[in-house]
Amino acid sequence: MATSTTKAQVGGEGPRGPSRTPDGEGTGRRLGALLHRLDVKGAPYAFVAPFFVVFAAFSLYPLLYTSWISLHRVELATLDVMEWVAFDNYVELWGDDRFWNALANTITIGVLSTVPQLLMALGLAHLLNYRMRGSLFFRVASLVPYATSVGAAALVFTMIFERDFGMINWALGSVGLGPVDWEADKWPAQLAISTIVIWRWTGYNALLYLAAMQAIPADRYEAAAIDGASRWKQFTHVTVPGIRSTVVFTIVLSTIGATQLFGEPLIFGQGPNGVTGGADNQYQTLGLLLYEEGWKNYQMGRSATVAWVMFMLLVVVFVAQRLIKYLTGRLRARPS
Repeated sequence: MATSTTKAQVGGEGPRGPSRTPDGEGTGRRLGALLHRLDVKGAPYAFVAPFFVVFAAFSLYPLLYTSWISLHRVELATLDVMEWVAFDNYVELWGDDRFWNALANTITIGVLSTVPQLLMALGLAHLLNYRMRGSLFFRVASLVPYATSVGAAALVFTMIFERDFGMINWALGSVGLGPVDWEADKWPAQLAISTIVIWRWTGYNALLYLAAMQAIPADRYEAAAIDGASRWKQFTHVTVPGIRSTVVFTIVLSTIGATQLFGEPLIFGQGPNGVTGGADNQYQTLGLLLYEEGWKNYQMGRSATVAWVMFMLLVVVFVAQRLIKYLTGRLRARPS
């Protein structure tokens, strides 16, 4: 009896026969293992897929289609009728004085708005980085201009810079200076438009700098203080080098924004002059020239050409920035 029991235990035999895994259970395990491998390897692609789908639909396709339109003569009223002209639109744009004027205005307005904006943002972030009462209120308040719509901000500043009853000319008159025609003259107009851009984006860049400053280890400031460095020395030798990458990022971001500047000069013109950038195109940017060619002159091919030239300018700026960074790194790595 004991011998039979031992054989049954050792051999795995009994009243129900050999102990085996059912076919359904084995299939379920294999299916589960397959799903696990798909989850591990495919989940990252599934998570990033929505971004690339949206990017392809709303960015990549319009970019490629715009490049195709720029090689044709197309009118706004008949978008389905295209005449192949190859690079004639680019050649005509190269010889158009309005393009060079718009390019120069874009560069000057970009410099007038970007340089003071980033310097003021750096100083504001440095002040907000100190421990003081109501720091949260000031940080939130610095974002209010950024949250304001372009139309509202441009409209208010247009009234402030108005020639006859604007606040700026009233302030100039109170100190004995004559009124300035901010919209009709080239440099006053560009300065006024730059003021709108500075007001809207300084707080946003200041918060970017503030976030980078707070990521700097505190022991660097303690070491600098022990060495006898003043607050200014700490700022120039610890803070600024510590946020160099953020500064480069804001420069690139501001350059892109300056190249695409459109809403501020359009509303500043207060009517038809806004599209042309003034009666003499004195503040017409590339964005306004693009709009004028497409929606005023109905030449969508030339408008697409301007858009692609703007894109290529940004590529050139990006390549130049990377080249300067590479050369600077090589010079620093070179032994003295």
